[in-house]
Amino acid sequence: MVSNREPYIHTHVGSEIRCQVPASGLTVALDPVMRACRGTWIAHGSGDADREVVDDKNKVPVPPEAPKYTLKRVWLTREEEDGYYFGFSNEALWPLCHISYTRPIFDEADWNTYKKVNQLFAEAVLEEVEDRKAFVFVQDYHLALLPRLVRQANPNAIIAQFWHIPWPNREAFRICPWQEQILDGLLGNHLLGFHIRYHCNNFLDTTDRAIEARVDLDRYEVSRGGKKTAVRPFPISVDFEEISQQAQEKEVAEEVERLKKRLGLREELVGIGLDRIDYTKGIPDRFRAFDRFLERWPEYKKRVAFVQAGVPSRIHIGTYKKLNEEIDSLVEEINWKHASGHWKPIHYLREHCSPLTLLALRRMANFCVVSSLHDGMNLVAKEFVASRSDEDGVLILSPFTGAARELTDALLANPYATDHFAEAIKRALEMPAPERQRRMRRMREIVRENNIYKWAGEIISELVKFESGGG
Repeated sequence: MVSNREPYIHTHVGSEIRCQVPASGLTVALDPVMRACRGTWIAHGSGDADREVVDDKNKVPVPPEAPKYTLKRVWLTREEEDGYYFGFSNEALWPLCHISYTRPIFDEADWNTYKKVNQLFAEAVLEEVEDRKAFVFVQDYHLALLPRLVRQANPNAIIAQFWHIPWPNREAFRICPWQEQILDGLLGNHLLGFHIRYHCNNFLDTTDRAIEARVDLDRYEVSRGGKKTAVRPFPISVDFEEISQQAQEKEVAEEVERLKKRLGLREELVGIGLDRIDYTKGIPDRFRAFDRFLERWPEYKKRVAFVQAGVPSRIHIGTYKKLNEEIDSLVEEINWKHASGHWKPIHYLREHCSPLTLLALRRMANFCVVSSLHDGMNLVAKEFVASRSDEDGVLILSPFTGAARELTDALLANPYATDHFAEAIKRALEMPAPERQRRMRRMREIVRENNIYKWAGEIISELVKFESGGG
């Protein structure tokens, strides 16, 4: 496995070193897969104590309490992290692929660093596999050039990549000055996966128009330089059984009570939002909808509260600084406008919440809001469903998420349409219990069936075809 984000981060807390699970849907989803198949996960070592726990090959066994696989860390300088991660990955590729009206920034120095860091990751992979046959599973948009680099150095490697964010239409992608190099890097894969077929179609259309390659729309394959890349949809999911079981534990019920006491919640109905603070998540849009809901139906004041847990993210990037300021301002404005006595409408937890706290928030919620402006899948929606073994709670879901293709019993609400979204909140609160249970039961069946192991199994099944020469 190769990804930018590591599944476990070691940090200094006072005089101790603690191991933390990062707030990342990608790593949370893939950790159980690696525990099951064992192997090596190569990722950027980003914790301030990461170097102190690895061996002379930069490796550490994880998870720390009961090791199942090896984490190998790649070290980056601050300049490399700035150019590769904050720069080209998140100021160019991220807004380029998400249609959320934030202009990409294409800086040649960032692009050069992105190429350099992809080479560093490729060298780390080649140190592991040498010239042996091996499965290399690459994650996401940070490493678009790596597959071609590894395949050129080791033709025996069988390489797959999963692109966790949307792929835009060709008109949007063609503004990228280095589109040909990115597409060529991705076509170094034997198998390239996206969440939904719509993104596969966008990729094939982009490739057909941008570079010299033969696109087979019937077989969903691209041929370039005599080599084929299969392009397939694989809707990612979560470990349903694990989450469902954890959510029923006694500690979760105790955490619910602790949270209610901390937030001063009494008998209020509770809505939740659980996100990394990112402009694609539509957080200001959901706050405006909640504000409109209280304006139109003031009888709900003092009867409902919204808890937003948000992990700060990419705070060195200007658009994220502005987003944080906008969110802070909106929370203050809405609370000032509607608060009464001890009650306030929005509780904003701007912090890294533990897995236990996240489970408790999902269990205490009457409704959960996912209001992404554009999202590849969105695992928050599936985690909420997996947590509700009581078959209660309503999911309000943006139609611009991949999850909306599967979770059709959610209340779909356009985050750009404030009044429509406010009406969805009212409908969620007033939905009769039998309907809530019927919808949640059906969504749980879908997430239970299409879980993370099925996702991984389908990708591995496709890869095996290449091992046997059938790909």
